[in-house]
Amino acid sequence: MRACIYGAGAMGTVLGAFIARAGRQIDLVTRNREHVAALKAGGAKITFASGGGFTQQVSAFLPEEMSGGYDVIFLMTKQRDNARIVAGLLPFLNDGGAICTTQNGLPEPSVAEVAGEENTLGCAVSWGATYVGPGHAILTSSPDAMTFSLGSPFGQNAKTALVSPYLECAGRVEEESNFAGARWSKLIVNSAFSSLSAITSLTFGRIAGGLKSRALAQILLKEGIDAALANGVTLQKIQGHDLVKWLDYRGLFKRSLSYLIIPIAMKKHENLVSGMYYDLASGKKCDIDFISGVISRYAHKAGVSVPATDAVLAVASRIERGEITVCPDNMAEVTAMLKK
Repeated sequence: MRACIYGAGAMGTVLGAFIARAGRQIDLVTRNREHVAALKAGGAKITFASGGGFTQQVSAFLPEEMSGGYDVIFLMTKQRDNARIVAGLLPFLNDGGAICTTQNGLPEPSVAEVAGEENTLGCAVSWGATYVGPGHAILTSSPDAMTFSLGSPFGQNAKTALVSPYLECAGRVEEESNFAGARWSKLIVNSAFSSLSAITSLTFGRIAGGLKSRALAQILLKEGIDAALANGVTLQKIQGHDLVKWLDYRGLFKRSLSYLIIPIAMKKHENLVSGMYYDLASGKKCDIDFISGVISRYAHKAGVSVPATDAVLAVASRIERGEITVCPDNMAEVTAMLKK
């Protein structure tokens, strides 16, 4: 068995270090030359935001240094170039192997369009990491919150047996028969917290802890749930949390209850900052169209109004065009758009 992580940024480096520490073969591949050089020289330094960490020797390569075939390829790049990247990876995929996308949103169709449904698996990752510098990443979620929902939106796929042992090196793996429901549950949380973090620079904990920011996150969660249910999606629990039971609401009592629950639900991820923030802060386009944009498109298709989601998308678009910058004041910008 040979496996690689293609797009070994913050999360790929953390996952790869855990796999290597467990004694399994894994290659970390990234275009970041300085990162590759540091990984080769001193290994992967993993710091836990909750305290502690470890350093692990890893095998790291630039894309042009890849050789041979892999039974499992973890795809951990941005979604924008999936078709081109997957086409470039196919020559390195062994017969009977699988490409497993750990990207956010609903990325499996774009991977399967090139690799084929039978060769495509998905994994909803319920933790986060931050790139510090060459060779160094921080696990911003608690180590005991590292969970993986593994499966295929195209039906049962026996190739999960190839992938699961690698993920188990880092955390708990749930092989989901309703993988679409698991994907949507993670998508809804990302649309609320990752998107708000991206346009404001705030951690998930600060969003959940602030009165106004939590209220906005609550609305975004509700809009995501409405979009999913309107499209016939049965949502799966995420890290034991039933989104519909605890966060869906109609009356004032249930709305008040969901508001109180949000900080508790986000406790293990309070130090997490969206990776999209780093893209926006550096003047790059981010993947928000593949997260909040998905919620918006599915909602409008089903005739569901999602004004808060659309407002966040509009603010992110203004940041990408250079009209405004990432800052906490963008929260008020979104709220003002809702009042118009």
